[in-house]
Amino acid sequence: MNTESDEVNLDWVPARGIQLRKAGVQFEAVRVDGEKGRALADRLAAMTGGDPGPVVEEASGSRAVYFLVPVGSTGHRAWPDGVTRLTAGPNRVSFIPVPALDGTTWPLSWRYPPTGSDRLVHALLLHAALADD
Repeated sequence: MNTESDEVNLDWVPARGIQLRKAGVQFEAVRVDGEKGRALADRLAAMTGGDPGPVVEEASGSRAVYFLVPVGSTGHRAWPDGVTRLTAGPNRVSFIPVPALDGTTWPLSWRYPPTGSDRLVHALLLHAALADD
């Protein structure tokens, strides 16, 4: 890992390659596929001065974009069609792909890398940005 990751103690980011993280432990995720997800990530970045929180994108398949959000922050609100919540709960287990900060991680990469161990995407802001679509 690079010096930046050492400074902020990102123990949930793998040193190399890709790992799956169980939703509900360090974070959960909201997944939006394709160009809609990429545009949403860039809209959030514009709204937050370039630091929307950690956002992972996939280069193949559905070209999913994963917004890493705090545990428990996606419930109690209706999400639009095309949005998948990756959460944990009774009879529900989800896994979120997380790439290393450097090296070969294809088909995953960081659209917006993590900037701090407790810095995640703000779920309410994400929800509001989706409503602006």
